[in-house]
Amino acid sequence: MLNFEFENKTKVIFGRGTEQQVGALTSQYGKKVLLHYGGGSVKKYGLYDIVVNQLKELDLHIVELGDVKPNPRLTLVRQGIELCKEEKIDFILAVGGGSVIDSAKAIAVGVFHDGDVWDFYSKKAKPKKTLPVGVVLTLPAAGSETSSSSVITNEEGWFKRGLNDNLIRPVFCIMNPELTFTLPEYQTACGAADMLAHVMERYFSNTKHVDLTDRLCEATMKTILLQSPKLIDNPEDYDARAEIMWAGTLAHNNLLDTGRVGDWASHGIEHELSGIYDIAHGAGLSIIFPAWMKYVYKTNVEKFAQFASRVFNIDYNFENPEETALKGIEALENFFLQLKLPIRLADANIGSDRIAEMANKVTNNGKHTRGNIVKLSTADIEEILKLAL
Repeated sequence: MLNFEFENKTKVIFGRGTEQQVGALTSQYGKKVLLHYGGGSVKKYGLYDIVVNQLKELDLHIVELGDVKPNPRLTLVRQGIELCKEEKIDFILAVGGGSVIDSAKAIAVGVFHDGDVWDFYSKKAKPKKTLPVGVVLTLPAAGSETSSSSVITNEEGWFKRGLNDNLIRPVFCIMNPELTFTLPEYQTACGAADMLAHVMERYFSNTKHVDLTDRLCEATMKTILLQSPKLIDNPEDYDARAEIMWAGTLAHNNLLDTGRVGDWASHGIEHELSGIYDIAHGAGLSIIFPAWMKYVYKTNVEKFAQFASRVFNIDYNFENPEETALKGIEALENFFLQLKLPIRLADANIGSDRIAEMANKVTNNGKHTRGNIVKLSTADIEEILKLAL
């Protein structure tokens, strides 16, 4: 196990009716609030009215910025930054899923930066100050509600890049599983794939003597595998929704990182896929992750066989662990198919014409490698994308 530091400042308020606390919580941090949200579902199902009424009861000044898209756009972030400066906003309330939260985080750090906020995502600068961000979560998937991460898409070139800094963790997150009852089946499935991938990125590690975090990862993955299919049959299963919502948070709050080095190549590849084709992040991961596994498993076949045995309950063939590992990859693909997710680029109507472009973007035209289980070159990434065809 490696040395580590663990910090997570986000206060989690979990359970039925917790959205009724949003006004009191917000008032602890600011008086002028940017209310940030996505499409029409927040208004359609009544959450918008609950939030606005709560804020108005405490005489908080509200400025709204909606229309956050999946794979949130830099253009809207820049618009939000200017709005915050003009209105002297002192708090941002994100009502939605990972895209809304990531956009809110980007706006929050951009307000205090003299240059362009994209500097943080292109690694040209590091944030030093941020507006506080609060969250009312409506889509369990990205884990952004307590994470140190934000991912934004720059429409100029369709680059999708991430910022990671403890500074941007939200100050609070309200999590009521009932708010996820109306999620479409596809969004529920994509969310499950996203959170599962967050755990697998950490799980597939060459770091030795990390059995505790291995077991924590395995428990989280098994929970996702068990509970998410229940929601396809019964979207209003509160207990399953609660398990999935909490699993999504634990998958990406960095607890499962402790003492180990994760991989993260699959996320890097998928960012270019969804950056160019604008598909759901979870759907991109259900395509990329199995292909990555097929390409790299031989370099640490015992870990992949352990995954198959402990997570999917596949009998461990000690004479041929490679057979066990391959059965685990097949089981993962079958799980994604059970959720009606794509496992090939063709399933998402994506061809091979931009494979070289995506691979070059992942490595910045060969200037660096991606991943840690195996250090992947541009050529390696092209082969993984070909396996995903």
